Amino acid sequence: MNTILVCDDEKDIVTALCVYLREYRVLTANSGTEALNILSNENADLVLLDIMMPGMDGIATLRRIRETSNIPVILLTAKGEDADKIVGLDVGADDYVTKPFSPTELLARVRAQLRRYKSLGGSPAREGVISLAGIELDRDQKTVLLYGEQISLTPTEFGILALLLENPGRVFSNREIYDRVWRGAGYSGLETSVPVHIRHLREKIEINPAEPRFIKVVWGQGYKLDPGADKKG
Repeated sequence: MNTILVCDDEKDIVTALCVYLREYRVLTANSGTEALNILSNENADLVLLDIMMPGMDGIATLRRIRETSNIPVILLTAKGEDADKIVGLDVGADDYVTKPFSPTELLARVRAQLRRYKSLGGSPAREGVISLAGIELDRDQKTVLLYGEQISLTPTEFGILALLLENPGRVFSNREIYDRVWRGAGYSGLETSVPVHIRHLREKIEINPAEPRFIKVVWGQGYKLDPGADKKG
């Protein structure tokens, strides 16, 4: 049975998480210092870590964890803590969940990180596989996993996602995306094709397509995959 450490200074949230995670062995802490003490004595497979805590906050705790361990860490964040999310991901967080979160989404992210850690943790990335946050794209098998669950993409959607995953943060114009994915097919008169496929892709990979986490528009320039969504796996 996998062991998960839950660290949050709000005891009601800790209690709720223990209920959601009842299929796992759960350890609990109410401060960063307490979490570090537990990790020094217990073997955990994943940490759910609140960012905003008195004393040693989640970012400082994460830095200390990364000094000795590469176990998955999912940040628990409040809406509006975008800057802290980005810092946390840069420091070494594997994913984040925004409060209030749904039990279904939380469990999906936990399962995906545990599966990824068990299969890839500490080993070289598989050739042809690109991972970012909860997305795992396999160029050879032509498959895409979203939080561990396979999703169905058209060949065009797959090509767009692969292009953006391979170049996180780089902005591609409609013309560049078309040239790379359609590979030389005539572009004239097909300017609307790329936005349509992007919209369909967002509907499949974004939790809320109206507020996309991964694929962002840069007005007047094109589209990019937000590197702040997570570090590249």
